[in-house]
Amino acid sequence: MTEKTVSRDRRSPKELTLTKKKPGDDTRLPPLDWARGHGPITGALSATTGAAAVALLGTATGMPEGWPLVIGAAGAIGHGIGHSVRRKLTVRSVVARAASWLVAGGWTTWAMAHGPLSWAAAGSLAALGVGTWAAASHTAAWEEIAEEERFSAAAQAASAELDTKRRVIAREWQDRIKRVATVDVKVIAVEFWETGAGYSLEAELPGGGVTWDRIGARSRALASDARLPLGCTVRVEEGEAQGLVVLDVMTKNIMREERLYPEDYSPLSLLTGIPWGLRPTGEEIAVFLREACALILGPPGSGKSTFMDVIIAGFARCVDVVTWVIDLKQGAVGIPWVTPWLEARGLIEPDDPDDKAPDGTKPGIDWLASTPKEAIRMLKAALRINRARQLHYQKLMRKMDTTLLPISPDLPQIEILIDEGAEILAHANNRREPEKRELAELIREGMRTTRAMGIRKVLTAVDGNVSTIGDTVVKRFSPVSAALTSGENSGHNVAKLFPRARIDTSQLNEKGAGIIADSGADGFAATEFKGWKSQPSMVRKVVLATNGRRIELDDISAQAAGDDYRDRWSPERAGWLVVAANAARLGEVPDGGEETAAPATTTAVLDPAEPPAAPDTRRRKSLGLSYEQKGTEDPDVLAAQFMAEIDKRFGTTEEPQRPSGQPQPDNDGDGDDNGKGRRTRSLGLSYERNTAEPSPPSDTAPAEDTTESTPAPSAEGPDWLPQALEVIEAAGTTGMKVGQIAGLVKRDRKTVRQALQDAVARNQLVYRENGPQSVFLHPDHT
Repeated sequence: MTEKTVSRDRRSPKELTLTKKKPGDDTRLPPLDWARGHGPITGALSATTGAAAVALLGTATGMPEGWPLVIGAAGAIGHGIGHSVRRKLTVRSVVARAASWLVAGGWTTWAMAHGPLSWAAAGSLAALGVGTWAAASHTAAWEEIAEEERFSAAAQAASAELDTKRRVIAREWQDRIKRVATVDVKVIAVEFWETGAGYSLEAELPGGGVTWDRIGARSRALASDARLPLGCTVRVEEGEAQGLVVLDVMTKNIMREERLYPEDYSPLSLLTGIPWGLRPTGEEIAVFLREACALILGPPGSGKSTFMDVIIAGFARCVDVVTWVIDLKQGAVGIPWVTPWLEARGLIEPDDPDDKAPDGTKPGIDWLASTPKEAIRMLKAALRINRARQLHYQKLMRKMDTTLLPISPDLPQIEILIDEGAEILAHANNRREPEKRELAELIREGMRTTRAMGIRKVLTAVDGNVSTIGDTVVKRFSPVSAALTSGENSGHNVAKLFPRARIDTSQLNEKGAGIIADSGADGFAATEFKGWKSQPSMVRKVVLATNGRRIELDDISAQAAGDDYRDRWSPERAGWLVVAANAARLGEVPDGGEETAAPATTTAVLDPAEPPAAPDTRRRKSLGLSYEQKGTEDPDVLAAQFMAEIDKRFGTTEEPQRPSGQPQPDNDGDGDDNGKGRRTRSLGLSYERNTAEPSPPSDTAPAEDTTESTPAPSAEGPDWLPQALEVIEAAGTTGMKVGQIAGLVKRDRKTVRQALQDAVARNQLVYRENGPQSVFLHPDHT
């Protein structure tokens, strides 16, 4: 009855607010609400006062005595009968309403004939009011009971229909499981998903030692027998008790739907879970990373980069997480997350002059490393923080009676996201590249030793082969695992991460789709999931929406990290961000190799929260650099001036000599270069020039390695060879066949084979002979 009363209150929120009592008005009566309908009491008062008013007015004006009776009869027919029938009220309500109109009309006629001011008229009018109130109360209660009965009958009918549907599905799947898996089960429950994308079955297994694995092994055959739509699977897992099995049956392929990251940037906490995607049921999958590292596998084209943005967005929304990013591919993953900050400080021009990031915008991530040197600084700082926290927060942990550091906004967890981080571990025994070898050792040490003090890692890799990730350490310390399956037709990533999962991954071929699991104590079994799609505009929105909530590192940790942390945004170490952004704005991408340190006069640290200085009318300050404002001058002249300033400040790297007749790169400015270097477009493919690959600045020049090293690639060969080398390197340990390369570069197999064999002779490639499966590999992947 309470819900019914609320549902009948049709006042707007504004009207409801206006009728609330104000502080100090406890002695006043509640204000009248003239918009509400009549109840039994107000209805009776309205009827009696109306009859008395008509009798007095009629007597004073000489109204014919039969008119009130006619009005009462009209009200009885129109309101008492017609309106009640239209609202489907009960017979009691129809009789009570019609009688009230007739009695009121009859009393008015009598009062006009004998005088409405007599005691007899007043007494009979009071009796009329009490009778009307009693009849209205009785019929109102009766209507409530009748309405509940109607609702109950409708609910019972719907439940009966649903139960009938459940029984049909239960019998159908009992027969199907017996026919396909030769297991005679009894379905005891059927639950439909709220999203309408499928349903779940719970069944009892027969005796005789039959386990749920027997049905799980036939999951694909069950989906085929059920004629499910393409992309829909049957997932089988053990029930809450032994002897029970649960089947999740997808009837609608939500994996095929492209879903953008939800525009909900509300605060999150690492301790309550971070959403990473959607289950087949449409529910969000939340991961808990307080004690867990995570491993993400995804081949090219699987949506891994988009998934990285989703992960960073979740960390940015957390009020107890500080995010560090390592991306040795020129910082491509992290650059969009610091662009609004550069924009707010006036270091780069906004894409939309009318939508500039506001002053006070901070970087969306706390630290970005794009070179091995900077990554080594970051990981060493993390180890120092681990030791400092272990020493200084013992009293706090004793107070909280825990061996784990109590993570909070005042004492945040450090999440280090390393793109292609698992593949760096493959360099653990690589003597030819000491920096990457040291980096691999630091990653493994951090995964082993920093769990209790709140420093965890999220690593990605193309595949899960031991030759790629070095060893199995990363898997042992990564209970949260995900394998993106789009573009991975062999299914070995899923087999490496989830060897016991009985999931048909052949149909999970949409970008962002895959398998995810958490093998921790409070985790979940391997299940299909669909990650959200991110866009550059989403990254910008997350950075601006969470700007006031993103926290800073605690003082103890910041002091332990030292100058490596304090100077992370200094001109010498972060100036490359502005160089790349401004060069791209002028249509140029700066060339150069390993950058040298900036002059000592530019060593001041740029506080991300510090407001930008007032801009000069002619030039803007940057991270140790300046550039001319766009004006009426020739763009070529501006570009030349800017490049000359870069050469003067940071030095240059000479372009290698090209063979005569080889075309110069067509620097048309398109393509996502992320500040890597000049691009050349040919045959519809794009690649970076290996001969002049720039990298973000480091504080010192790399030490010369005296050990044996792979010879640098030669510039010899046809013009399409650099593209082929780039594609073969991206293929990793799998390598590529001659036919695949020939199809990419649109040349005949004989020509391609000869050019690739010449590259092998120059030590640019390695040939793995295996009959029809022979492939060419990059030397780094042998």
